[in-house]
Amino acid sequence: MMTSAASTGPPRRLELVVPEGQRGRRLDRALADLIPDHSRAAWQRLISEGRVSVADRPVRPSYRVRGKELVRVDFPEPLPSGLVAEDRALDILHEDEDLIVINKPPGLVVHPGAGVRGGTLANALLHHCGGLTTIGGVERPGIVHRLDRETSGVMVVAKNDAAHRDLSAQFKARKTKKIYEALVWGRPRRPDGSIVAAIGRHPTVRVRMAVRPGGRASRTLYRIVAPLGAVSLLEVRPETGRTHQIRVHLSHMGHPVVGDRLYGGHRPAGGRTPAEREALAGYRGIALHARLLGLIHPRTAARLEFEAPRPEPLEHLIRALRTIRQASTGTKGGSA
Repeated sequence: MMTSAASTGPPRRLELVVPEGQRGRRLDRALADLIPDHSRAAWQRLISEGRVSVADRPVRPSYRVRGKELVRVDFPEPLPSGLVAEDRALDILHEDEDLIVINKPPGLVVHPGAGVRGGTLANALLHHCGGLTTIGGVERPGIVHRLDRETSGVMVVAKNDAAHRDLSAQFKARKTKKIYEALVWGRPRRPDGSIVAAIGRHPTVRVRMAVRPGGRASRTLYRIVAPLGAVSLLEVRPETGRTHQIRVHLSHMGHPVVGDRLYGGHRPAGGRTPAEREALAGYRGIALHARLLGLIHPRTAARLEFEAPRPEPLEHLIRALRTIRQASTGTKGGSA
């Protein structure tokens, strides 16, 4: 079944009372904090277009809020979308009237982008749900956070505008709990620690991010779960949400993710023994998995946690490496 995403309908109106804690701030900054799914630049554009009023008066982006004012926003009609619904299987971990939680397989792109028009998670979600919030853009229905194409694991998607705003605010305020598993080359010197290094766009390779001065503050926690010969299984907790953060930080530490060609994790001859080399050479993709996501339900305020099992190829590789290590050392490979 193939249907076009909805592209018509009346403009959406939003009304809110500015909290007193925002007193003295520019209106565009205050709105970007209160409704983080729109950037400050987007708010400046909406205000300049006369779509935002305070106490029924149009204002400028530089207007200083006093607190307790009524702000009204009339969003324009969404632009026509070329996104079509595609009937493809989804691994659903939870679904209700406000959100859907899925286990994204490796290799699936989250939403259309440069060079990718179909076959994405967004296409499948549009078919499954029939329609989703388009606050984040008509090409990204319901998307409040992303996983890289080759990263598997838990993702939450908003079904309506209220859920989208609430979940986006949780991610921005770092109220969500995110736990990843990463199979990396080598073994960190410390059993656990933190990586604190600013991340920005690579100066010459635009598809890459890099640790660099002037980048955005970034922090990642890690601990070794199991040493597995030439590689180690880590539990990783990103405390910020920068693009490619885990991959960049682990590579910066000298332990890139297995299979990550972009950040130095592709080592065809890797492995200490022939059995290790064979197991690692047979793995395709990036060995990074979003195992757990915790969040506050936008309607009930209940604290929820969702876990996704490893994809079969990654599970098979970890088990094989653990068996090889046990056979070669006579010791257990740890809980993996």
